[in-house]
Amino acid sequence: MLQIPTWKRVLILGIVLVGLLYAMPNLFYQRVETHNDAITAAERAGFETPEQAAARSLWPDWLPSSLVNLGLDLRGGAHLLGEVNVEEVYASRMTGLWPELRDALAAKRDVLGAVRRVPGPPDQLHVEIGNPDQMARAVEIARGLAAPVVSLSGAGASSLDITAQGATMIVQLSQAERAATDDRTIQQSLEIVRRRVDEVGTREPTIQRQGKDRILIQVPGIGSAEELKELIGTTAKLTFNPVVGRGTDPNVQAGLGNIVVPSMDEPGVYYTLAEAPVVTGEDLTDARPSFDQNGQPAVDFRFGPQGARRFGAYTSANIGQPFAIVLDNQVISAPVIRQAITTGSGQISGAMTVDESTQLAVLLRAGALPAEMTFLEERTIGPELGQDSIDAGTKAASIGTVLVVGYIVASYGLFGVFASVAVIVNVILILAIMGAMGATLTLPGIAGIVLTVGTAVDANVIIYERIREELRAGKKVVKAIDDGFNEAMSAIIDANVTTFIAALVMFFLGSGPVKGFAVTLVIGIVTSVFTAIYLTRLMIVFWLERRRPAALVL
Repeated sequence: MLQIPTWKRVLILGIVLVGLLYAMPNLFYQRVETHNDAITAAERAGFETPEQAAARSLWPDWLPSSLVNLGLDLRGGAHLLGEVNVEEVYASRMTGLWPELRDALAAKRDVLGAVRRVPGPPDQLHVEIGNPDQMARAVEIARGLAAPVVSLSGAGASSLDITAQGATMIVQLSQAERAATDDRTIQQSLEIVRRRVDEVGTREPTIQRQGKDRILIQVPGIGSAEELKELIGTTAKLTFNPVVGRGTDPNVQAGLGNIVVPSMDEPGVYYTLAEAPVVTGEDLTDARPSFDQNGQPAVDFRFGPQGARRFGAYTSANIGQPFAIVLDNQVISAPVIRQAITTGSGQISGAMTVDESTQLAVLLRAGALPAEMTFLEERTIGPELGQDSIDAGTKAASIGTVLVVGYIVASYGLFGVFASVAVIVNVILILAIMGAMGATLTLPGIAGIVLTVGTAVDANVIIYERIREELRAGKKVVKAIDDGFNEAMSAIIDANVTTFIAALVMFFLGSGPVKGFAVTLVIGIVTSVFTAIYLTRLMIVFWLERRRPAALVL
């Protein structure tokens, strides 16, 4: 029979109420957004200013404050598609390798003869050996400078490819190392761009890899593409500072010549550091994930000549003491000096995973873009155009909702009113879910919501038509309604599953606008099934229990 247990009634109504609560902040978008920005700024700085406290008071902290993020086409902003010149990194690696290779070969000069670098492609080292008959020995020495490739696809391969042509030895990165280097370079560029964009407090930027060597950057709320290019081109501030102390009080007296800096990975932990750094990011030439002598993940780093001398002198005098690696006024790591690092190369090891060592290496190299980025596509969308899109989308959604509600009420009377309430609740639930999960609403997303409004009543139409058939067959009201819901269930599930599969294909295989449409469509399918099958049925049950009609005209 058409019965719904009390616990299920409470659950259905509870979901609707929670949805209303989480969708409500979108009615006060500017106030809630100002409140959220104040909290974010205070957390980033480690303290709250009076202005931030006033902005925070605009919305109660005990109420949900999640908003539906507006995409680039709705808020306005800048769009860039950049291509990273990864070949520059190959040349830089060879330039950095030459002094080490030269010294290693020079140590065997009595066997190899004179050693000198001769002109060659930028991504190769061409080294001429005085005694060509000892080329095998020279190649062996060069291979001693190679390291295992740190990547899943290149595991076990060597980082260097070394060949000989007469008296000339040719050294270049192996194909496996080039692939790993390409991936690290793109990841490093992504990290740098993300840090630069996050630093100015922009909301929900899209920064993602596209293809082999391209990066898509979409930043809502920024003035222009030119402004975004200047922002990305700024250099991160990377320093290596002596550690004076460590604690949890951000207001501790640092003392003359010291500073207090928060930890990036340890919330609530603050380091007191000597203000004058030992070396800076300008002295760091490379940082790569590796493994220590015990086979545990670590990070290898290398300084230039001047940085190597300063760092060597400091580490020789401070064995057993920690030093801090500071990026943009945050301590990203504070390793202990285990031995003097006088060669310019060192290793950071400790309790870390492979992913953590890779991330640390990326952060260490995040002082500047690793290679030049050429912008292939630039686009600026003004806030006025974004507001026009919002207004047009709102108008379309309103007109679509009114037409659908008018048609369904005209066709099914009171039951049409129930279906209309379900449609409105459906839209509210979509906004609530998108806000709670941090999804971004784009113009195609609004189109998805409009489509959802148009199709949300499909399930109700199927149910109501089935109820009509049962009434024509002579069944009583309660039996006809109960059978109508039960018999229509399979058709409703089949129709929505096929649409759901199509939406998933669009999400995983599509790009930007297509994904925005797919997200709202997927959420809309789930919420429309819930409102049609459960909420509409609950409203009809309440009506039946109250009126107990002997007949029903539908």
